[in-house]
Amino acid sequence: MGHPALADAAPAVYWLDQPDRPARRPGLGGASSADRSADLVVVGAGYSGLWTALLAKEADPSLDVLVLEAGSVGWAASGRNGGFCSASLTHGEANGRARWPQEYAALHRLGLENLDGIEATVRRYGIECDFRRTGELTVATRPHEVQWLAEESEGELLDRDAVRAHLDSPTYLAGRHQPDETAIVDPARLAWGLARAAESLGVRIAEGVRVTGLATAGSGVDVATSEGQVVRAARVALGTNAFPSLLRRTRLHTVPVYDYALMTEPLTGTQLAALGWSSRAGVGDMANQFHYYRLSADNRILWGGYDAIYHYGRRLEPSLDQRPATFDRLATHFFETFPQLEGLRFSHQWGGAIDTSTRFCAFYGTAHRGRVAYATGFTGLGVGATRFGAQVMLDLLDGAQTERTRLAMVREKPLPFPPEPLAYTGIQLTRWALARADRHEGRRNLWLRTLDRAGLGFDS
Repeated sequence: MGHPALADAAPAVYWLDQPDRPARRPGLGGASSADRSADLVVVGAGYSGLWTALLAKEADPSLDVLVLEAGSVGWAASGRNGGFCSASLTHGEANGRARWPQEYAALHRLGLENLDGIEATVRRYGIECDFRRTGELTVATRPHEVQWLAEESEGELLDRDAVRAHLDSPTYLAGRHQPDETAIVDPARLAWGLARAAESLGVRIAEGVRVTGLATAGSGVDVATSEGQVVRAARVALGTNAFPSLLRRTRLHTVPVYDYALMTEPLTGTQLAALGWSSRAGVGDMANQFHYYRLSADNRILWGGYDAIYHYGRRLEPSLDQRPATFDRLATHFFETFPQLEGLRFSHQWGGAIDTSTRFCAFYGTAHRGRVAYATGFTGLGVGATRFGAQVMLDLLDGAQTERTRLAMVREKPLPFPPEPLAYTGIQLTRWALARADRHEGRRNLWLRTLDRAGLGFDS
């Protein structure tokens, strides 16, 4: 028997479950040989691919750009996430300062410029995706997390009364508010809008076209599809992220991790007043197994996170999008956080896969003699960081030396995850250790300390 608030929840992604979602675009079909070639072929029509296509066409309107998508625009991680568009390129201040202390100031600046660029694009093309620069509220719900918040430097530190003035929950002990570094967005409408903007400049998008392989061919790359077609590309940008890499060299560098979310029915005016959520800032807590939540345009609460589920063998399949045990756990946590909303119901429940790397943020590179570029491993912050990743891929394909390509973060690669069965065993042990640390004042056991020293991690 599940949580009663989930009784009517549809097993569907709220953002994608909209009557005005765009019609399916055709595939390559009987395209002529001329139509099966391009100056730039982009694999994947999520944020990585769409930003790459749009930025490439803006930089050079004469460029012939073709996007190949196995499903439909934004159907995977890009259309089913929480809609937090963060300026961070490094999965937060602590991770960035620990890994790249000498260049963190530059990474922070570039991240803010990237967020500004996203906002400017949304305005320039009239993309109606409820983009709001609300900022983010990070909350502590355990005493040891208060000290963690105090050790950070960005944003305003809030005591118990001040954080509850932002958003009222009896679980909050402290908070930190960063007003300028996070925007809230409808993720599916952002993807749909980026696709329309790219098409308005002449980019071609073919849906239902699964790319199965790449092969160096003369001065270009042959892109093979599951329908037996071959597309000839001068250059290729890969935006496959959580899905199996088309490059053998990167297949062990990420794992797909399933993340889950709930969406409530719309709140009444009385229910909103009981929260006092006037800033509408996105919220995340400080736990290792953390929650994230925000308001939608129609005053629903998206509530997600906590469980980060890895399936043996890097398994990906639609049946894994639904996990009743996690939904029940999330619903219980929701009403523990907001007891004043008792009686509220959830309208949607869903999950999806995130591409996680051991350094918690994206990594970059090239293959096929510099004709193929990739950016992958965004670890949950891809709504914003994919635009930066697209710029890096285009720089790499151009062979350009830029501030971006000179960054150690861009030049270095994370340590890979091990093959099975070591990957599954290690990830399950890490999840157990992280949960244990949450219950024991944040104290990291020998396993977690060993991973820290090795520069390894696991997160969603």
